Amino acid sequence: MPKGTVQKRYTGEFKQKAVEYMLEHKLSYNEAEKLFEVSGQDRMRSWERIYLEEGAEGLYIERRGRSRKSDNENKGRSRKLDKKIEEDLIAEVQRLRMENDYLKKLNALVQERQFQERKRK
Repeated sequence: MPKGTVQKRYTGEFKQKAVEYMLEHKLSYNEAEKLFEVSGQDRMRSWERIYLEEGAEGLYIERRGRSRKSDNENKGRSRKLDKKIEEDLIAEVQRLRMENDYLKKLNALVQERQFQERKRK
């Protein structure tokens, strides 16, 4: 949309009726946009996604501008695990490391024994 043009705002009720009509009559996005005189590429698609994911109530939420910092705070970061689960995972990692070290030493001893046996022959 060119700079300086005002975008039309649609009410939640209008969005809900448009999406429900589109789904009920199996209209394409373009057909629904023309029928309801909705401007903007993929606007009906986004309304349908919100309707299917969040229900009709999701269409009544104002979604303009940037989201608040608290909403984006945990994006890209892993969630904190329960303390008990974290302790169990750390203990398991330590056991596996000890097992790997033991197997490496055992393998080294077996190879040394095989080397000694070949040397005697």
